[in-house]
Amino acid sequence: MQHVTVPQDRIGVVIGAGGETMREIEERANVRLDIDSESGSVAIEERDDPVAAMVAPDIIKAIGRGFKPETALSILDHDLRTLDLIDLSEHTRNDNDLQRKKGRIIGENGRTRELLEELSGANVVVYGSTVGAVGQPEELEVVRRAVGMLLDGAPHGAVYSYLERMSNELDDDVSFNAPQ
Repeated sequence: MQHVTVPQDRIGVVIGAGGETMREIEERANVRLDIDSESGSVAIEERDDPVAAMVAPDIIKAIGRGFKPETALSILDHDLRTLDLIDLSEHTRNDNDLQRKKGRIIGENGRTRELLEELSGANVVVYGSTVGAVGQPEELEVVRRAVGMLLDGAPHGAVYSYLERMSNELDDDVSFNAPQ
């Protein structure tokens, strides 16, 4: 049995309307969830499929870190699709620094975060003191590098150029898989 702690304000999202999200996670990941809504603790019990059950904690963590349940459940749709969390508190000196760096990652009206998603192909969320990304390994690497550049103070234009360059490379890598 595995345990994941979810922030109090996200427990309702894990459960869903009338328990709908919880049941979908249980069914698709082949697990049983025991959610303590007081503490935010989620116990995950494996049923028949240990491989699907291995992914269940990441699904719960993803929802807990701000992803929509559909995005979190998409981790089950592809073997290599995973959750990656970047802890911003490791890269900041204090709360003011954290807020400033979160602002750089989100961008004006959320534009930088949107570009991170569009150009990397990953889903990206900034929540609390973390940046979460759900995607393929190469997409997550692009997000991690771009966020690192922003945390290091790189100009947004340089980060956008990097993202565009990597987006073109990712598109080129995928093109060889196209049916002939």
